[in-house]
Amino acid sequence: MTQDKEPVIRTFHLVCTVTLIVGAITHLCEQSEFEVCMSKSNLTHIPKNLLPTTKSLDMSQNHISELQISDIGFLSGLKVLKLSHNRIQTLDLSVFKFNRNLEHLDLSHNRLHRMTCYLVTSLKHLDLSFNDFNVLPACAQFGNLTQLSFLGLSAVRFQKLDLLPVTYLNLNHLLLVLGGNYVEENVRENLPILNTKTLHFVFHPKSLFSVQMNIAVKNLECLQLTNIKLNDENCQVFVTFLLGLTGGPMLLNLTLNHMETPWTCLVSIFRFLWPRPVEHLNIYNLTIDEKVEEIKFVYPETTLKSVTIEHITKRVFLFSQTVLYRVFSEMNIMMLTISDTPLVHMLCPDKASTFRFLNFSQNVFTDSVFGTCSTLARLETLILQKNSLKNLFRVSLMTKKMASLEILDLSRNSLGSYTYEDNCTWVKSIVLLNLSSNTLTDSVFRCLPPKVQVLDLHNNRITNIPKDVAYLESLQELNVAFNSLTDLPGCGTFSSLAALIMDHNSVSHPSADFFQSCQKITSLKAGNNPFQCTCELREFVKSMGQVSSAVVQDWPNSYKCHSPDSYKGTLLKAFHVSPLSCNTTLLILTIVVTTLVLAAIVTFLCCYFDMPWYLRMMCQWTQTRHRARNVPLEELQRNLQFHAFISYSGLDSVWVKNELLPNLEKENLRICLHERNFVPGKSIVENIITFIEKSYKAIFVLSPNFIQSEWCHYELYFAHHKLFREGSNNLILILLKPIPEDNIPRKYHKLRALMAQRTYLEWPTEKSKHGLFWANIRAAFNIKLILASDCDDVKP
Repeated sequence: MTQDKEPVIRTFHLVCTVTLIVGAITHLCEQSEFEVCMSKSNLTHIPKNLLPTTKSLDMSQNHISELQISDIGFLSGLKVLKLSHNRIQTLDLSVFKFNRNLEHLDLSHNRLHRMTCYLVTSLKHLDLSFNDFNVLPACAQFGNLTQLSFLGLSAVRFQKLDLLPVTYLNLNHLLLVLGGNYVEENVRENLPILNTKTLHFVFHPKSLFSVQMNIAVKNLECLQLTNIKLNDENCQVFVTFLLGLTGGPMLLNLTLNHMETPWTCLVSIFRFLWPRPVEHLNIYNLTIDEKVEEIKFVYPETTLKSVTIEHITKRVFLFSQTVLYRVFSEMNIMMLTISDTPLVHMLCPDKASTFRFLNFSQNVFTDSVFGTCSTLARLETLILQKNSLKNLFRVSLMTKKMASLEILDLSRNSLGSYTYEDNCTWVKSIVLLNLSSNTLTDSVFRCLPPKVQVLDLHNNRITNIPKDVAYLESLQELNVAFNSLTDLPGCGTFSSLAALIMDHNSVSHPSADFFQSCQKITSLKAGNNPFQCTCELREFVKSMGQVSSAVVQDWPNSYKCHSPDSYKGTLLKAFHVSPLSCNTTLLILTIVVTTLVLAAIVTFLCCYFDMPWYLRMMCQWTQTRHRARNVPLEELQRNLQFHAFISYSGLDSVWVKNELLPNLEKENLRICLHERNFVPGKSIVENIITFIEKSYKAIFVLSPNFIQSEWCHYELYFAHHKLFREGSNNLILILLKPIPEDNIPRKYHKLRALMAQRTYLEWPTEKSKHGLFWANIRAAFNIKLILASDCDDVKP
């Protein structure tokens, strides 16, 4: 920014604080040990249970009608007391004699009509305005309030001596609320000279202005006048009243609130103020009465820098618009604001204008405003927000001859889609363009100033940023929030982009390479979008986590999953998905490798544990059990037929038939042998299963020959299966000859387990031990078992 523009900006920011008259200032009131807020609580008295340490007490907008020492005397630490908008009628200031730290006392908007004076030396803010005093309650003791900064007074009648005690004060703000009765005074020398930086007069809202008193004020910087009702007769009275107040060399701001005046009087006020040493004129809520007639007025040299007029109401319906516009367009000032008015147009100045700042917001301006204007060459800032602009091409043409224009605000209009029939013609000096809250679409990117640095397009109808738009190499900040964009724009078109705002769009899975594309980005705000938490988002979340939190605004709280439902509401920061599920190639490779490894493991286990053999056994078992379902129920319900089933190798049959079988049968035990009891025509496996099921005990004669017999192992397998199925203990192992553990094949792991876990009977070689052996065998059959039929009934 050049040096000659800096004073303009500084002047623009120099404003006068406007006192709100209609009601108390709204603020947050938080409850704590030292700050108590009991506003709007329907109280009639100050509560007695407050802590003496209370420093701030807000009792405004209640129904309190009186104030006594006992109400607040115990609050020794009280500094702020707000009692505005209550019903207090009389007041003795001595009720505050024990509140020696009281600095802020607000008693405005009550019903006070009588007050007894008392010196409260600690006061810095005393507001007695908007009460029912007949005369100004300016106590003589006020002259000793050396710390007083703000003083608000009100009275129905106003006389010259009423202000005498106030002249001894060096105030920052003096508020005088006056009724409709004023005493005429023509002797200026006898009037007191006030000393305050801000003086605010509030007149009676329904009375014509009639104050004919000249008041002089030292060090006055800001003058505010509220409720000014003028006509052709009293217009000069008001101008005379201003004469004494605006003569000081330090007056910077003059503010007129709620002003009702004829058009001719308003022009007269302009004519009076223009040569005065006032820098900023503010008029709020202006009502123009009577007719608007042409008045020739050539603006003289002035110290005025800005004129602000907000909210104009016209009570005139038939008048020349040119007359009205000309008064404003020819002002020789730097800054002009006319907002919230029914104005539909503004004339182009007749000669080279001094305007550097124009604000015509919230009017009814159309695209024809400043259509072919060439006299605004010094204009730097133009605000046309909230008007009736519709054609973006015509607006761009408007700026063609505004050679110094840098800031243009066109927000909250009706600007729609740009058609490609004509090329937009923007002045090249524009660096900030606000097009927010319009109805613009993607085509707007084909109609932008070439050197714009800050572009605001939020709240439009943009769905995509075209890839082939003209390069905006100077663009540093882009705001496209509240649109319908589905992805983050890359920076190929915006090579200098540093700040991007695009929250509240339709971005579901933004590009992961955004930060690689936008190396200069220093601020990104992309929260509150419907993020779809799937694999496509994984890399973007990863890249967001690697960027500084100072770059990504509102991270992580505004970045949440919108879909799928299982992740809805989950912060993107907490969203995790494995790389395997997101990489198809890796997933297929993993499945193939896992399948091969499992196949290799299964193959090894099958070879190691002879799994095919067990599968054949299970198959035979299943088939036999299936055929058993077809046997009549009466046959299945029979009891056991044998005391024992003997399994042995054919090579050990001599010992079985000569030793084992005779000793068992002489005990009346019925023994099942395969060579005499198996049913011809049935499979061996089926016979084995059948007779094991019909036998109470299963005796296995173990020897090196046994482990070489596959059928013996079948019998052992099914007997062991029955053992676990029925939970019985009817398995007897006889070790005929020692079997080295290394000789047992690994596929016979059941045999290994049985010999390791169960007690077996070993056939002794000494004859003297045979008796004990047979005794143990008989002990295994120590129950009386009733068999269903004789073993001889079974076909041999």
